Amino acid sequence: MKITFEYTWPYERMMNDIYIAECPFCKSDNVLTSFKEEQLELAKEGVKQRLIMPCCHGKLRILNADDDYFYTDEKLRGPQ
Repeated sequence: MKITFEYTWPYERMMNDIYIAECPFCKSDNVLTSFKEEQLELAKEGVKQRLIMPCCHGKLRILNADDDYFYTDEKLRGPQ
C-alpha cells in the first residue's frame, strides 16, 4: 500500500518530546503529545501506533513514521 501526502502529518522532536505544530483535528498550535521515543521507534519499524491528541482527544492511527512525518490511515489534508 502506497501512502500519499494527504495521509501524512508532520511532527517535531525536541529533546525527548514529540510536538505537532498544528493539530489536524482542532487546529491547536504547538501541541505537546504523550508519544514516547519508544513508540516513535516502533512506528518507524512499521508497527502501528495510536496517538490521542491531548488538545481535543482526536485519534491518529500511525501506520509508519520517518524523521519528519507520521503516515496514517486517515486522510488529513485536502478536501475530506
